[in-house]
Amino acid sequence: MAATAAFVIGGLLVVWSAYIHFHLWDEAQGYRHISIIGPLFLLQSIGGLVVGVLVIAVRRVWAALAGIGFAASTLVGFLLTVGLTDGLFNFKETWAAPFAHQAFAIEIAIIVVLLIAGALCLVGSASTTRSGTAPSESALSGA
Repeated sequence: MAATAAFVIGGLLVVWSAYIHFHLWDEAQGYRHISIIGPLFLLQSIGGLVVGVLVIAVRRVWAALAGIGFAASTLVGFLLTVGLTDGLFNFKETWAAPFAHQAFAIEIAIIVVLLIAGALCLVGSASTTRSGTAPSESALSGA
């Protein structure tokens, strides 16, 4: 039950991240007008929607890893645009950008929650495997 809750929360966080990026892309003065970065924002929002729904629907370790990879790549992209002298693809971002702090916190939360979801899934799988293959006490005692 805890793993399912973590997968649902993690998937919803991914969708939230996707929504923020779509909102920023869709504004009148939005990111859509920025060469290379604009299409990447749209791609991030579409990909985030797909990954978020996948995480919720599938609830498997590989789906958690996909969500973690998605969040990590978004974080790396943002940090590169903030940290590099010329930014990323000649686009320089700042921490003062709309939703920058919120999106950053959401990406960190995605990673943490999906790590927990994956770990709970693995622990549950290992305990099911152990209990399913180990002989029961009654079988050992001949009862």
